[in-house]
Amino acid sequence: MRVLIIGAGNAGRNLATKLCAEKRDVVLIDRNPDALAEVQSQLDILTIEGEGSSPVVLDKAEVAKADLVVAVTDSDETNILACVIAHVAGVPHKVARVSNRDFLTPPKQLDLQRVGIDLVVSQKEECASELLNILRMPGTLESVDLLDGNVLAVGIRVHMDSPLLRSPLRTFPNQEILRFIRFISIVRGDDLIVPRGDTEFLVGDDAYFVGRREDVSRFLEWAWPERAMADKVVIAGGGDLGLRLAQLLEGTDKESVLIELSEERAHECSERLDRTLVIKGDALDRKTLENAGVQKAAFVATMHDDENNIIACLLAEKMGAHFTLAEINKPEYVPIVNDLSLLDRAVSPPLSMVSAILHFVRGKYVKEAALFHHLPGELLDMVLPPKSKWAGKAVKDIKMPLGVVLAGVLRNKEVLVPTGDLVVQAGDRLAIFAIPQVVGKLESIFRR
Repeated sequence: MRVLIIGAGNAGRNLATKLCAEKRDVVLIDRNPDALAEVQSQLDILTIEGEGSSPVVLDKAEVAKADLVVAVTDSDETNILACVIAHVAGVPHKVARVSNRDFLTPPKQLDLQRVGIDLVVSQKEECASELLNILRMPGTLESVDLLDGNVLAVGIRVHMDSPLLRSPLRTFPNQEILRFIRFISIVRGDDLIVPRGDTEFLVGDDAYFVGRREDVSRFLEWAWPERAMADKVVIAGGGDLGLRLAQLLEGTDKESVLIELSEERAHECSERLDRTLVIKGDALDRKTLENAGVQKAAFVATMHDDENNIIACLLAEKMGAHFTLAEINKPEYVPIVNDLSLLDRAVSPPLSMVSAILHFVRGKYVKEAALFHHLPGELLDMVLPPKSKWAGKAVKDIKMPLGVVLAGVLRNKEVLVPTGDLVVQAGDRLAIFAIPQVVGKLESIFRR
């Protein structure tokens, strides 16, 4: 597959890095020669300097030979125009990043799909949705949804008093819960373990599992009854991400407070929010955090500076916040922040957006692909094709590649737990976890 990426920022670099690791043919366009030189020093790809929406530059990049064009510059207009030109050139799949939410829900007659753009994606929108999922389950390592939101994948750290420590999965004390929950992976130090019947959990393991939302909540109540729940969320930063998160929170039962330094922006946020208290102030100031009621609240830092977000979280934690969460725009910072335990969670908007794009790379039978921040591998929403060798077989009779776990099945809007006796059928949507080394093998199975 040949992929043309326009924009060498964080999102473009991350997507290029992932695709290069999979031996894809990648071409990267950007106006900044320094950004291109940095990427080329790390990756074996072709780079072209120039304006991504220029027909001359796109022709030089042989856009007509691309299978996928992804335009992720900071300019909505550049991204949209580049995809329109790619459509004219006959490129099968086009993805445009936008910042203006008006492009996400335009009037029907102005829908960008009418000009050949297959996916219009907002980095902030994807990240806001991820933040909301986290806040619904504070203390979890991360959570992503799949199968139209019917299935949730969650990671938790195993503590010394966890009931998960008592025995292997085969002789698990609460077998009833295992009928509804599927463990998909365990991260133990630098090792990635796909659970089997004889797998035992150890203190410090990061355990990932999948289930329906209500079953995941029930499992967490059993496995982690002491986890702190916060009824209030304090957001530091009234930019696009902070404002969108506050809007999403207004659809929940949580109380929310938004802190914004700029008086003009604070007034704008107040005009666009209904139930959220907006405070004009500095989130790095103790008095401001005290006035916002940060004690025992969940604290989310979405300011434009990564370092300020980390510092604000540290200050909020010191003042008694139950849970701290920061937007980190440099993806390379995320593992450092997590390894040092500087705060409870860090999310990267570029990584959130890459997840929304990946299904175009994975093939026509993949409806969605989700990346985890801490767990290597992908969670895929795949439609079982009629001629697949899996169709018509019981789960126990399917010879899956090592490193693949069938985590859930959606059939006629009903979520089915993939027990050994369940027969999968053509047209079923399967939630499948695959470690990085076997994603390609999975694609070949679903192409048959």
